[in-house]
Amino acid sequence: MRSESTGGAGLAVPMAWLCAEYTADVILRTGGLVAPGSLEFRAGHRALALTVHLCEGGGADTFASGGAQDTDHWLALTACGHPWPAWVEERLAARAAREGHDGPDLALATATWHWLRTTEVYAADLGDLEPWHPSRPLPGTVDESSKVWTPAWELGVPLGHLAVHLW
Repeated sequence: MRSESTGGAGLAVPMAWLCAEYTADVILRTGGLVAPGSLEFRAGHRALALTVHLCEGGGADTFASGGAQDTDHWLALTACGHPWPAWVEERLAARAAREGHDGPDLALATATWHWLRTTEVYAADLGDLEPWHPSRPLPGTVDESSKVWTPAWELGVPLGHLAVHLW
């Protein structure tokens, strides 16, 4: 979906980005995993919106078509072990080369990636545990009193993955 203009003023409306944000919002709220408005919700929302936006064919078309193919793709991209940060940077660079650096959708996606990389969340230390990955059983329990600062994307990606899985 391309950005649209409001007409005479030439104000570009980032329709693709807005559709991706809407999709992420619906998925996260439906999952009910964290309270809307919390930093955790924002991390999951932004990571999921970025994933949806950077996938070809994601966004508004998902609701019209049922979205099974899109959700399978989103699950694969946000799965534990997938190099999500490298994928994001590669897709952003490809979009910038293809569309130029001045598009409103790309500007919002780039700002979101910057926020996810530079914002840190004080969360439970999962260490090497991957509790969101269904094929790996938990070797023990997580001590939720042991917390560490972690980049927001490291919390947002698994949260987005769980929300898509529940959707």
